[in-house]
Amino acid sequence: MTTASPPPGRAARLHGRRDLRLEPVATPIAGPGEVLLRVLAVGLCGSDRHWYLDGSIGGTTLDRPLILGHEIAAVIVDGPEAGTRVAVEPSIPCEACPTCLGGRRELCPTAGFAGHAPTDGGLQTAMAWPRRLLRPLPASIGDDEAAVLEALGIALHAVHLADVDPTARVAVVGCGPIGLLVIRTLRAAGMTDIVASDPLPHRAAAALDSGAEGLVDGSSAGGGDGGVDVAIECAGEDAAVDRAIDLTRPGGRVVLVGIPGDDRTTFRASVARRKGLVLILCRRMRPDDLARAIELVDAGMVEIAPLISHRFGLDEVQKAFAALVDRRGLKVVVHPGSA
Repeated sequence: MTTASPPPGRAARLHGRRDLRLEPVATPIAGPGEVLLRVLAVGLCGSDRHWYLDGSIGGTTLDRPLILGHEIAAVIVDGPEAGTRVAVEPSIPCEACPTCLGGRRELCPTAGFAGHAPTDGGLQTAMAWPRRLLRPLPASIGDDEAAVLEALGIALHAVHLADVDPTARVAVVGCGPIGLLVIRTLRAAGMTDIVASDPLPHRAAAALDSGAEGLVDGSSAGGGDGGVDVAIECAGEDAAVDRAIDLTRPGGRVVLVGIPGDDRTTFRASVARRKGLVLILCRRMRPDDLARAIELVDAGMVEIAPLISHRFGLDEVQKAFAALVDRRGLKVVVHPGSA
């Protein structure tokens, strides 16, 4: 079955710091191995916030206008699978380098990534993408929830790196959407001894709603017996890293998920050294994490919908980024096909 290609559409392009413009664009042409997608929903995340505020992220700078957005739900509009809703794997690894062949495609040094210069992302009405990087969606997962599956994939990767059993005590530091999904992932894995930390009251409350047993600050481990076994830091700020280190027991580990705004992370080395902590950095998600995220949501083991606090049409993309920058609510979702 083949459906008609969508008419020329629109895209939100970032031209520089805080310079986001809604512009007409031609319908993309699918290349070899690609299919044409109509974009249904795009979740905004911390990396989009960095691009918008700084015009760069992690040493990569904006050298031409860029279409942001890598948390993408879409529907195939051409070929035999037309009409199939999909979640998009945003990373395009080379699949030929030693890193990819070693099973770590998320670390491919030459991978393209949606919404990360120079690869355009999902804040457009239609896009072409490799078919091998699309994951079909069950009817049980709505379009908005599907746009948050990539973030859940990152949470799955972080919990995998934490390498803890269900009896461990875990702290989640930074309770934006990723941190909240980490809490929900831990709960789905059978863990109950979870504490959380966030300076914003509405996010701290959401952490409790997501399954955290209590809230802590940087001077308290919430248990009085030497600290948590693992702290998972999801804020990307030095204060949060210090808080995670303070909360962790001697010999424990700290998983760093947050992306620092200035591409540097600093912490009190004396505390980390004295405790003999293991620090692990989490980058994106593993190749199988998106499929696993779909399975968990489809089975009702992780609920995403309560985290979506703001929805905007593409005409309201400036309002969407204002909500993202101000950290209002929790998850912001944009519908590129809606006014």
